[in-house]
Order: sequence, then C-alpha cells, then structure tokens
Amino acid sequence: MSLHSSILPDQADFADFRKQCLSTDNWVTKYDNHGMQVWVEVLGKKGNHASKVHKIKCKMVIKDVSAATMYDVLHDGQYRKKWDSTMVESCDIARLSDNADMGYYAWHCPPPIKNRDVVTLRSWQVMDDEYVIINFSVKHPKYPPQSDFVRAISILTGYFIKSTGPNSCTFIYLSQADPKGSLPKWVVNKASQVLAPKVMKSVHKAGQDYPEWKRQNSPDQKPWLYPEQSTLPMMDPAELSIQRGDSLENVDESSKMDAHDREDSSAITCDVRKGSHEIEGRTVYTRKINKT
Repeated sequence: MSLHSSILPDQADFADFRKQCLSTDNWVTKYDNHGMQVWVEVLGKKGNHASKVHKIKCKMVIKDVSAATMYDVLHDGQYRKKWDSTMVESCDIARLSDNADMGYYAWHCPPPIKNRDVVTLRSWQVMDDEYVIINFSVKHPKYPPQSDFVRAISILTGYFIKSTGPNSCTFIYLSQADPKGSLPKWVVNKASQVLAPKVMKSVHKAGQDYPEWKRQNSPDQKPWLYPEQSTLPMMDPAELSIQRGDSLENVDESSKMDAHDREDSSAITCDVRKGSHEIEGRTVYTRKINKT
C-alpha cells in the first residue's frame, strides 16, 4: 500500500492494483485452458533468500455474466454461503467509510492442514466500466487470533473486473497472501494449478445464478452500492493497524507432511469474506463443513 496518513486505500493504491492486474512482466503461466489463465509472479532474490510469499493472478473471460453482476456476487454476504463451499464462518465487523469495511473470514483447509482465518480491511471502487475490490490484513485488539485457526495474512488481495459488453466481462483475481504455518511445496502447486481454476469456475457459476437468487432475496438491498443502506457500526480507521506476518505465531504443520515435501510457507489462494446469525450485533455467516 502507498505511504499516506490514513490506513484506507487511496486513488494511488487502486491505480497500482489495476496496473498489477494488467501487467505481463515477471509472471510465469501455471494454467491456461478454456478461457482461464493462472500465473505466479517471479521475482529476483533479495539478499541471500527469495521471498517466501508468492503472488498469484487468475484471469477469466466471462461471456454470459455482466461485470456489474460479478461485482455484486463478490459483495453479497448472504449469497456467499450458497456458493462458497470452503467458508467456515464470516462476518462484516464495521464500516470504515462509504467504500470500506472491516471483516472476518474463516475457511476450511484439506486435512491435515489446520483451517485458516483472516481479518481484513476491504475497500472498493467503481469507475465507468471497471470495478475494483482490494483487501489487506489488519489487526484490532477485539479480534485476536483464535486457537482453532491459523491466522493467515493477506498482504494484498483483490479483484479487477472490466466490462466487455452488456453480458460479458474480464474477471481478474490477484493475491499475495501468506497462509502462515509450515506448508509443503505440493500445497503451493495445487493452489496455483488446481484450486485457483476451480475457485474461479465456482465464482463464475455463482454469477450465472445470482440474478434469479437476488430477485427473491432483498433485491433492492445493496449497501456496497448504496452506503445509506448499511447497518454496520462505524469504526474509526485509526483504530486499525496493518497486520504483519512476523508478529504472528508460526504454527508448525510440517510434522504432518511427508519429510521430502517440507518447505517454508508460501502463497496459497485466499479470498476474503462472507455467509447468517447475529452475534454481538454483527452479521455472521456460517457454513457447515463435513469433517473427515
């Protein structure tokens, strides 16, 4: 994020995120099939070691859903519990401005990896035919790490959606996220080559089904477009600070993996939020996960 007095993203932050989404420099292809591409950023070594946190970018050409609908899908927490099969729990905590909020999201990881959670500041912007959502991890004393989850870090995660017609768009997901813990190389490979395309397909399917669902579920309620509809409590952004990975406990999960696959944690895709019951005045979305 750019260095300015407020923790809230400014125009330069949105412009930089857009630039990264559209850039082709220093990206290696991990998947390219059926109108979908996945890349991992390749950077030079810093000092005597390379960065342990990869940046992943996914692009999908959508020919049957509008950019506006895909944007609504990403925001609509009530709808998310219908399509996000990895979500364990999610809640919108507070409103920070007309185009920013703070939220919590916990997701299921395949055994034997522990489930992850994250607390993020999310901000969004709509300009003409382009829609941008970005988030990054923040910390607040009322929302510390929990023993049942490994607290992950979103360094920068978000979406860039570009309209290409009345019912079509280009959909880009970019994330630099540290899942913490100690994950093996196969997890990273699976995330970039298998899981990411599956998640993108799931989001696309959610976009296809959203208009019909929304017609039957508070069709006029869209606080991300109409901030006066928001019922979240206001929070001063000054209460928040950026969550740094080195301030969190690094849970060792390597003993659960094959010895030859052990490696420091690297990037795994993590999207952040949504799904409903009331707890402490906040809307909490939950989804039951069948444990094996």
